[in-house]
Amino acid sequence: MKKIYGPLFILLISTVVSAQDTLPKFSVKNAGNNRYIIGWVNNFPLLKQISIQRSHDSLKNYKTILSVADPNAKQNGFVDAKAPNDHMYYRLFIALDSGYVFTAAKKPLFDTSSSFDLAIDKIKDTITVKPIIKKPDFVPSFYVYTNKDGYVYINLPDADRKKYRIRFFEDDESFLFEIKNIKESGLTLDKTNFMHAGWFRFELYNEETLVEKNKFFLAKEF
Repeated sequence: MKKIYGPLFILLISTVVSAQDTLPKFSVKNAGNNRYIIGWVNNFPLLKQISIQRSHDSLKNYKTILSVADPNAKQNGFVDAKAPNDHMYYRLFIALDSGYVFTAAKKPLFDTSSSFDLAIDKIKDTITVKPIIKKPDFVPSFYVYTNKDGYVYINLPDADRKKYRIRFFEDDESFLFEIKNIKESGLTLDKTNFMHAGWFRFELYNEETLVEKNKFFLAKEF
């Protein structure tokens, strides 16, 4: 059996998203046989990242299932064939130059396009479609990130009810400093705390429980 990889997958997705709304709007279709098609059209001039996230809940517990290889492609999408059930919620994480946004959550709608469904079935009868999925190198933190002005921003909406502390490190994991007993829901750190541009790492704890271990980038000022 002859196998076709990336090109056929791209052609298939292009057909699916050709009639979609533009970002931040997107569509999620139930194509049957545990296949859920997430698609969109991009009119933004420059995007840094688009990640597809999935959750059992419309408000929380989202996990990234894919970061697309080319976020600036005009038309893009993904066929999720590993969802636990047809009651999942999907949303997009979109990183721009000025910050990032999460789209509204969507549940799959049944795809009534019989011609598209038959086309997929015919393809699967004759060849094996195996998309090459790039593992995301970096997914920005919800809690610690650089804002549109280039400063490190700490976002802790429930800080008044928990005992947060953050440890900061160089990219080689050399310890820099720690902020304890954080009670502000939003906190901006001066760049002089980090002494140079580049990647830095952090560990966020609630008391002794590790909440997140991630990194962020500080751009060089000219």
